Amino acid sequence: MKKVSNVFYITVAIIALTVVFGVIAPKTYEQVTTNIQSFVSTSFGWYYLLLFAAFLILAIIVAISPYGRIRLGKDTDRPDFSTATWVAMLFSAGMGIGLVFYGASEPISHYIVNPATEEPGTGAALKEGLTYSYLHWGAPIWAMYGITALALAFFQFRKDEPGLISSTLKPIFGDKMNGPWGVVVDVLAVFATAFGVATSLGFGAVQINAGLNHLFGVEIGFTSQLVIIVAVTILFIISAWSGLSKGIKYLSNTNMVLAVVLLIIVVVVGPTLMIFNIFTETFGLYLVNMLEMSFRTAPLAEDNRSFVDGWTIFYWAWWVSWAPFVGMFIARVSRGRTVREFLLGVIIIPTLFVSFWFAAFGSTAAFVHDSGTDLSELSSELVLFNMFDQLPMSMVLSVIAILLIASFFITSADSATFVLGMQSTKGSLTPPNQVKLIWGVAQSAIAVLLLYVGGLQAIQNTIIIAALPFSFVMILMTFAILKALREERQRMEKLAKGK
Repeated sequence: MKKVSNVFYITVAIIALTVVFGVIAPKTYEQVTTNIQSFVSTSFGWYYLLLFAAFLILAIIVAISPYGRIRLGKDTDRPDFSTATWVAMLFSAGMGIGLVFYGASEPISHYIVNPATEEPGTGAALKEGLTYSYLHWGAPIWAMYGITALALAFFQFRKDEPGLISSTLKPIFGDKMNGPWGVVVDVLAVFATAFGVATSLGFGAVQINAGLNHLFGVEIGFTSQLVIIVAVTILFIISAWSGLSKGIKYLSNTNMVLAVVLLIIVVVVGPTLMIFNIFTETFGLYLVNMLEMSFRTAPLAEDNRSFVDGWTIFYWAWWVSWAPFVGMFIARVSRGRTVREFLLGVIIIPTLFVSFWFAAFGSTAAFVHDSGTDLSELSSELVLFNMFDQLPMSMVLSVIAILLIASFFITSADSATFVLGMQSTKGSLTPPNQVKLIWGVAQSAIAVLLLYVGGLQAIQNTIIIAALPFSFVMILMTFAILKALREERQRMEKLAKGK
């Protein structure tokens, strides 16, 4: 434990106090987080929308600019992982469990329960619901991840700085980031990461519980979810112990294989022609209307404000809470790629995949619903398995889905223990196993707490609160990387002229 920094002790103490508070006074904890979450959503919704739109525009500009030729590493460095493995790692760390949890339930909700602007149950509502699903999981999120990871990778591999969030702010604040202010920034990043990942673990436990209930009658409730979290925690700690190049690499590739197999089967046994037709049209609508949807705040009384708060603002806050974790992990596995290759790969490939995923699962869910099986009254974790019941190979689909969720669960937690270990050991690329063990247990403890005090609602409240302060750090990181890229470009031009 010699490598451990003050960030480790401070953040563990804060998390421990939070967990104790939640256990001792769960109702008070839920009420407090609900009040704060309501204030954040109401007062800062416009801010989140502007933030993500800015990330997308900026990422595209940087990718196509002369900065795109700069390599994330030394000029002689080349990628450590193949493109296929790299993409698999992006998905496993970036959104994993959420794709399975929301793949069918979100489009159905937009279609039947709470459309953004259209009449419920209409074809227009279905198309609109899919375009919003693409927005919530597509380009703006991956652009935000890309800018965050770009800053981390550039300073770590090009400038040989420690792999810390605070290191990316040195172009603005200089050596002040080596002192207390740097500790504050890194503690904030670690805290946001721990709660952001714990949220996903909570969703995963609920989804696995629902699947096991559907297939084998396992009781749905906190006790079952606790057993699931304990079992998966043991598995991902074993994986974390094996290191980045082994455990996470193999699990990430497994995730992609299972996800592609599940997707193909759904396309084949579902309404195949409808899926391809509706994807073609709605993806076009998404590209045309992306800016309008990205800036929609629903400011007037007759607007559907609940849709914006409950979906778009919730997602934007959730993704911000994941930014330090996903950004660090993407940076770690992207050494040797050029800025252009990195940004375009991070934005385009995941956006296309997740959009087709939602088109396939959302169209199939709508088809099943319109055929007489009401999916609109079910909780999110049950929609997927009830949809599978109405398709051929339903048992196979359900088993693959449970395995995929469990695999995503393990990979996300495994990746997070590595990143949290890095951040609390002064940026070490090989954090001690003891540190990863402690962070693995801490993540699971937070997930258990959130489920205990209020289920998914408490989870949503907490991540929105944790994300807001870190979003200000991300803005500073953006200014810092732009300044650093400009200086690096000037340096390279002088060297070229000198030759």
